[in-house]
Amino acid sequence: MNILHSYQTLHQLLDKTRIAEGLAPLFLRLYLAPIMIQAGWNKMSHFNDTAAWFGNPDWGLGLPMPEVMASLAIGAEFFGGILLIIGLATRWISIPLMFTMLVAAITVHLENGWLAIADKSSWLADGTIFLNESIMNSGEKIERAKALLQEHGNYEWLTSSGNFVILNNGIEFAMTYFFMLLVLFFYGGGKYTSVDYFLAKRFMPNN
Repeated sequence: MNILHSYQTLHQLLDKTRIAEGLAPLFLRLYLAPIMIQAGWNKMSHFNDTAAWFGNPDWGLGLPMPEVMASLAIGAEFFGGILLIIGLATRWISIPLMFTMLVAAITVHLENGWLAIADKSSWLADGTIFLNESIMNSGEKIERAKALLQEHGNYEWLTSSGNFVILNNGIEFAMTYFFMLLVLFFYGGGKYTSVDYFLAKRFMPNN
C-alpha cells in the first residue's frame, strides 16, 4: 500500500504540471517555424533553379511537373512555417510538412545514411545500413583540411567558435523534423498557446 500510495501521490503531483502542457507544442512550433520559413524562402528566391533541380533526373530529383512540385514545397514550408508561429491549422499543416520531410529524407539524404555530420566513430555509422564512403573518408578529409588551415590560415581564429567538421548530409535532420511535426499532428498547437485552441474552444466547446 505504501508503494501504491507513493505512486499515486507522485502521479498527482505530475498531473499538476498539465496546466503548462501547451508550452511543449509551443516550443516545437517556434523551433520548427524559422527552419521551414527559411527553407521555403530559399526555394522561392531561386524558383527556376529549384524547379530545375526538382525535375532533372541526372543531377536532381527527377520529379514530374517540377514547377508544380516546387510551388507545393514552397507553399508548405514558407506559409506552413508562418501558420506554425501562431498555431493556426497546426495539425493540418503538419501533414504536407511531414510529407516534404519524408521526400527530402528519401530522395536527397537517404543514400548518405543517418548522420548529418560525418563521424565514423559514431555507432550510427557502424553497420551496412548507415555506413558509407563519405563517413569513412571523413577522418582523412578533416586532417588534411586542418593541415592546410594551420599552414596557410589563422587556425586558432578559424576554430575559435568550434572545430571544423565534414558534412555528411544524412537523414538525421529531416527525420528529426518529421518526428517533431508528428507530435504536432497528434497533439495540435497547444493548450492556451495556439490560435487553434481558442478556435476549438469557441466553435467546438464539447471537444
